[in-house]
Amino acid sequence: MKKLKHILLITIAILIGGCSNDAALKKRAYELAHEFIITDGHIDVPWRLNDGYEDLSVRTEGGDFDYVRAKEGGLDAPFMSIYVPSSYQETGGAKEKADSLIDLVQRIADDHPDKFEVATSVADVNRIFADGKIALPMGMENGAPILDDLSNIQYFYDRGIRYITLTHAKDNLICDSSYDTTNTWGGLSPFGREVVKEMNRVGIMVDISHVTDEVINQVLDMTDVPVIASHSSCRHFTPGWERNMGDDEIRRLKDNGGVIQINYGSSFVTQEAQDKRAANSEKIAAYAKENGLTADDDELKDYAKKVRAENPMYADITEVVDHFDRVVELAGIDHVAIGSDYDGVGDTLPYGLKDAASYPNLIYHLLKRGYSEEDIEKICYKNIWRVWSAVEAAAE
Repeated sequence: MKKLKHILLITIAILIGGCSNDAALKKRAYELAHEFIITDGHIDVPWRLNDGYEDLSVRTEGGDFDYVRAKEGGLDAPFMSIYVPSSYQETGGAKEKADSLIDLVQRIADDHPDKFEVATSVADVNRIFADGKIALPMGMENGAPILDDLSNIQYFYDRGIRYITLTHAKDNLICDSSYDTTNTWGGLSPFGREVVKEMNRVGIMVDISHVTDEVINQVLDMTDVPVIASHSSCRHFTPGWERNMGDDEIRRLKDNGGVIQINYGSSFVTQEAQDKRAANSEKIAAYAKENGLTADDDELKDYAKKVRAENPMYADITEVVDHFDRVVELAGIDHVAIGSDYDGVGDTLPYGLKDAASYPNLIYHLLKRGYSEEDIEKICYKNIWRVWSAVEAAAE
């Protein structure tokens, strides 16, 4: 009896110690999230506001980002995605659409100058952070607004764009897309090679998310400066899906000095989530066809919600951290950062990472995995600051 009681007391002590340590880690994670600058490579707020402007200075009912939640999470420098859909490559108006979204970002800052400020350099963000405000640097998702005119690269630099994702869902004048099977150029087009050189010259980071492996390798062969993948994850966990980066390409980032910023979307994170998403989409498409419905019909929206509720496809935060581990294993701690894709992946965010208040939770899980505070500081911003600074220096 005494022995059982002794074992029980030891077990209780271990459990209490574990809980105490867990609470300490969570507290430290929150402190670090508000001590370090946190930058996120890709947040689709401008496209969200494209359908109707919202006051982001307060907690919003919809979306993943607003001032209140960003401050809760310690997010200081979210790159605003100037997303131009591939459809504009066919209809025209890509440059005008990019300009309108840049104007939206400027409006956010103009409406709330005590809370937001547009940033165009590392020094800008450091100053804005010191002032207690949220910096809004911008990256352009899809190089289509460049059209066929290299001078537009300088134009968009002057408008505040500091990275360009070379393409999006379709091959464009610059290169091939990982979502397209046309293989128009076999990688970069001749014009695309000029675009990369001009981005290096002007001081815009080259973003290799969304492109094919051939594009990635050709860019790495020729770029003078490090590159980023602003919102990609590791193909190791989603075999055969080219939108995520392959192991060989991640290894090459080490030689280039570049950084991959991990996308949170559940279908980027696990094969199981991809499979469930495909099954749900097939079911929803069949229902739409049978009933003559379009994506704008409320009946189809309600049905889609029901299907997704019956077959949830959410990954878990621990599976997102697996991607950080994989990059560190392949390339080292200096080559991984955060690229959540908040407001860009819809209702597919993992448990534990549902909105911009969640960065302390990510840091907590990194601490649990044994990442040092120095490691976490690199993930939060120092790795991206190194790339951005190198691009700035080369342009100067």
